[in-house]
Amino acid sequence: MVENSVKGGDNYFFRNLYAEENGKEIDILEDGKNSCGVFVSWILYLCNSTLEFAKKSRWIQFTHATVYSTVKDMTENGWYETQELKPGAVIVWEPADATYGLLGDKSVRATHMGFYVGNDEAISNDSKGTGFPWRHHVTYNNTRKIEKILWHPALEEDIASQ
Repeated sequence: MVENSVKGGDNYFFRNLYAEENGKEIDILEDGKNSCGVFVSWILYLCNSTLEFAKKSRWIQFTHATVYSTVKDMTENGWYETQELKPGAVIVWEPADATYGLLGDKSVRATHMGFYVGNDEAISNDSKGTGFPWRHHVTYNNTRKIEKILWHPALEEDIASQ
């Protein structure tokens, strides 16, 4: 699913989520620019039923709109921090000042998350460009540090079975 999210053009999933603020409806995902937590949590949620282990556990319990709530749910479902980057790991990058849109207007320090796919590359939602998932260098060419690498024990079982 992660690899397929960047194949064949634009992916219009996970681009919009509406909320009411001061009596006005707003798109809090800003057409995909704030969708990294949604992107990661939906993929994990959709994969709950795809592995044998799902009969006894899950990758994540719910889908989420934020990095914070996604990481919280992941850790409650067996994900733990590691220092080793392996394909399938979820990466959380350090907070950065939001300089545009809804988050910029609110002076938010935004964290970012995505999946490590190997060869020093990650796939995450493109917050500063198209708003679509994209493949990029794992540290954005040494411009954004990794804050957390999250791993689930069932990923070892999945790798061993291949």
